[in-house]
Amino acid sequence: MLAVLIMLTPGRRNEFIDCQKANVHNAVLPIMDVKTRWNSTLVLLEYPYRLWEFTGKWLQNPKFSEYRPLFTTQDEWTIVKYVMEVLRPFRYWTLWMSNRHTVTLHYVITVYNDMLDHMDGMMWALAKKKIQWKEDLFFAMKLARQKVSKYYAEVIPMTAMLLISTQILDPFQKLRSFRNWDKGMDINPEDETSYTTQYQDAFLKYVENEYCAKHRHAPVSTLETVLSCNLVPSATASGSYQSSFDSYDLSSDDDEY
Repeated sequence: MLAVLIMLTPGRRNEFIDCQKANVHNAVLPIMDVKTRWNSTLVLLEYPYRLWEFTGKWLQNPKFSEYRPLFTTQDEWTIVKYVMEVLRPFRYWTLWMSNRHTVTLHYVITVYNDMLDHMDGMMWALAKKKIQWKEDLFFAMKLARQKVSKYYAEVIPMTAMLLISTQILDPFQKLRSFRNWDKGMDINPEDETSYTTQYQDAFLKYVENEYCAKHRHAPVSTLETVLSCNLVPSATASGSYQSSFDSYDLSSDDDEY
């Protein structure tokens, strides 16, 4: 509503710009919300959050005193900041993937686990909160995690083997992610039941059966004999409940290859 009032006349817009001149090089105006305006809820929240200080200055003008009850309170901004913190990894990975000009398949496991770990961490922080809006946010996080987990669980054995293979073949990752999962669960990576050993053995058997054996004109085992279960675990395997995304690193990785 305040965006509409600020943008109502050229004079109001100029006064809002004047409120910013002492603090920013390029002043901006609020954007009125319409259904087709935003492609991200996070962007929708971040934009007015960046302008809240200048909006407060604009409302200090006696001419606009009647609009002061519309100004977002500090408690309401606290809620907004919590929601933005929840959404940032999703926006980060969306932009990160869209900026790639090379293969990204080997990052699928990392992306899923990072998002799930981030949600687990947020849910852990909110689990014992009794304030109503925090309980509502916890419930929303729970539903969001169930949705992401549902997509993750639909990875079929053939796709799982492909994802694991690309992860291992990536010279910058190899078995590192799997070792981190084992470490987070206090499992020795050398144990037969560890993710590291299982995935490494599955990868070697897959290469042997699907490539080496064919070139020797030997019988090829079916994939079902290599994979007895879905090889992509839930993100809780990491045990850290912390996303590793870097909100400042959106650069292309083309030079790595």
